[in-house]
Amino acid sequence: MSGAFDKYLHEVLVRGQDEARAESSATIEAHHVLLAMTASEDTAARPVLAAAGLDHAGVREALRREFEHSLAAAGVSADVFDLRSTSDPERRPQLGASVKLAIERLAGAHRKKDLRPIHVLLGVLQAEVGTVPRALALAGVDRTALAERARATL
Repeated sequence: MSGAFDKYLHEVLVRGQDEARAESSATIEAHHVLLAMTASEDTAARPVLAAAGLDHAGVREALRREFEHSLAAAGVSADVFDLRSTSDPERRPQLGASVKLAIERLAGAHRKKDLRPIHVLLGVLQAEVGTVPRALALAGVDRTALAERARATL
């Protein structure tokens, strides 16, 4: 299964790169991978996420709310800024810390031959801090229950 898993991981990271590029991010982070998993019908995580109301638009809305909430915590209003893309569209975003940590969680918890595509979602959901946990909490999604649903698909 590791060949199929490697292919899936590569595909979801490429889609994550597209998501990062779309928002002019220099790095591919866990939230980009989460968006990538919802964007294509061939991702194992899509039905699990959809059952929690997290289709692509739902995840994007949760991330928007998280961004605004984080700015507000710093006393800044998103309405004050023009946040349109200004970066080079040819630039290739690199793997960011949150994606690297998610992959490390996979590698540390499972033998490579046992990895399945849904493990990528589990690696993202296991983060205790960061954009994804904050966005899911603001969207009213129980991360623990979502992870349990993901594990049940194994």
